[in-house]
Amino acid sequence: MNALTHLFTPDCIALDVLAKSRSDAFAAAGDLFAKQVGIDASSVIEFLNAREDLGSTALGAGVAIPHGRVKGLKQPAAAFMRLQDAIEFAAPDNEPVSTLIFLLVPEKATQQHLEILSSIAQLLSDSDTRQQLASATDKVKVSELLQGWGNQK
Repeated sequence: MNALTHLFTPDCIALDVLAKSRSDAFAAAGDLFAKQVGIDASSVIEFLNAREDLGSTALGAGVAIPHGRVKGLKQPAAAFMRLQDAIEFAAPDNEPVSTLIFLLVPEKATQQHLEILSSIAQLLSDSDTRQQLASATDKVKVSELLQGWGNQK
């Protein structure tokens, strides 16, 4: 079992999302989290923007890990989003982003939350995994890839 096993169920995965900007992607994430954990969508957007204002969460190679600390949240929550068209995200390699993994953690971050963030970064650094995530055609397959990542390593 890895740090991601229970975070990525099919209901927190969105494929081929229409977003023309970071704001559009964050709004779509806000809607996902509102349904998934009952957090107000505008609050999610606010938390994500606050973190992004500190520096881009894009890693390069078309991926980003927008994340934020959320007051009142009891457990970490995550969402996977693949955009129909890549968007500008101030990535270190200047490449647009089309794969995003959003992570919300309780306001008092713990070692567990750092481990989750580290696992997501490692997952997205693996070119084979990025390719599988980019080509998966259904939410269940994406969920299986994310939940099982690291177990076969």
